[in-house]
Amino acid sequence: MGSIYRSAFHASIFQQLKRFWPRAGVLERSVSNVSDLFPGEPSAPKVHTEIPGPNSRKLLQELDAIQNTGAVQFFADYEKSAGNYLADADGNVMLDLYTQIASIPIGYNHPRLLAAVQDKANLSTFVNRPALGCFPPKDLLSRLRGALLDVAPPGLNQVQTMACGACSIEHGQKAMFLTYMRRLRGGADPTEEDMRSCIVNQPPGTPDLSILSFSNGFHGRTMGALAVTHTKPLHKLDFPGPNWPIATFPQLKYPLEDFTTENRAEEDRCLEEVRDLIEKFKKKSPVAGMIIEPIQGEGGDNFATPYFFQGLQDIAQENEIGLLLDEVQTGCGVTGKFWAHEHFNLRDPPDLVTFSKKMLTGGFFFKDQFRSKEPYRIFNTWVGDPAKIVLLEEVVKVIKEQNLLNNVQLTGQKFLSGLQNAQSRYPALLSNARGLGTYCSVDFPSPATRDQAIALLRKKGVHVGACGSSTLRLRPTLVCQPKHVDIFVESFNDILKDVK
Repeated sequence: MGSIYRSAFHASIFQQLKRFWPRAGVLERSVSNVSDLFPGEPSAPKVHTEIPGPNSRKLLQELDAIQNTGAVQFFADYEKSAGNYLADADGNVMLDLYTQIASIPIGYNHPRLLAAVQDKANLSTFVNRPALGCFPPKDLLSRLRGALLDVAPPGLNQVQTMACGACSIEHGQKAMFLTYMRRLRGGADPTEEDMRSCIVNQPPGTPDLSILSFSNGFHGRTMGALAVTHTKPLHKLDFPGPNWPIATFPQLKYPLEDFTTENRAEEDRCLEEVRDLIEKFKKKSPVAGMIIEPIQGEGGDNFATPYFFQGLQDIAQENEIGLLLDEVQTGCGVTGKFWAHEHFNLRDPPDLVTFSKKMLTGGFFFKDQFRSKEPYRIFNTWVGDPAKIVLLEEVVKVIKEQNLLNNVQLTGQKFLSGLQNAQSRYPALLSNARGLGTYCSVDFPSPATRDQAIALLRKKGVHVGACGSSTLRLRPTLVCQPKHVDIFVESFNDILKDVK
């Protein structure tokens, strides 16, 4: 079976996973254990109304009276959702391979998470939301260890929780700016002039610095995150933004192993562009750091090879600037390793790694030198939610106990094979089938054909997502199994003959 990486690469991943998770066992046993977790999970999708149905449309009309509902697709019934299946307000039940925009780690209404919420020992955590930066609960450290430090990217032992992915990006950028300025001052304290001028947004206290980002990158919708986001005009239109450098993310040909020469040339070109931009901006707005997704998600599921990320790290270290890897969508095991950048064989750990979505809480890991020296610099009232950390702690336990990284490998290979087989049958309709773990996607000739395919799949009770201009993307749970892939593949092949 083909892949964007060589089959030997997948084999090496499996061997590394067995070493990383001491309890990892046979893949088939792992999948069987996963099945036991959801005895009430439906065996197949069930659709008896159009989607959205009459109940969803009624609720939509009522909600529209008080807020914009243009993004609402249908109303869900979460009490009736289970495992990999999402129920809607009209009683339809869909196999969910999009999972709340890639945010459900171990399925709907997982018994372990329900038990955690009902555990009396956790009640005060759910009832009282403390200002974590000032008045953390006494068990916070043990929770952070079990939920986050136990799965920290290798080499990173500093962590800061946040509420969501966008604010994680915001504060990760601040950490890079703080570290850059501390280095320029040689560790000295800011001057009185620095302190006075920053209050009115003037230099030297407000320095003219920049963060280098990449074309088609997506990092969030708050203002600082938007400054490094370059996907849809709708995200950015009418909002002021800094004139920061934007480098080209490599536009590679798939499968990657069939175009090694062309792709290496493209990545070398993009790396040289990064060097040129850093040099160019030294004169007007020096680059304090770079931000990039290990796999671009919202921008179209765009891959680059380990060589490219190794080169970026070299450039960052040569210029003494930060390298932030945005793992909001690629973290928590979806690629077969807990963090996607673990596939890249980087010489050193990344400087910062942001997370959210399937991690349930936002936040970022970072090297010691990116830690703020003063209080209140990386701060807000809540800086996260301990209730989400309680749930993440259970998620991490389930990932280990159920060998879910192994499960992701098995299921991901089956998803990719299904996409590639469909592509071989419909070469005029599908192209660039690609994936790593269950992070899989395929391109259509146009946005219209892609959207039509998504609508037809939904009529069959299979819920998938879109990204880029014309890409269909899959974002299943970590407990998605081969039987679920079979349902998708059968439905996908069935609808393709009707896509025009």
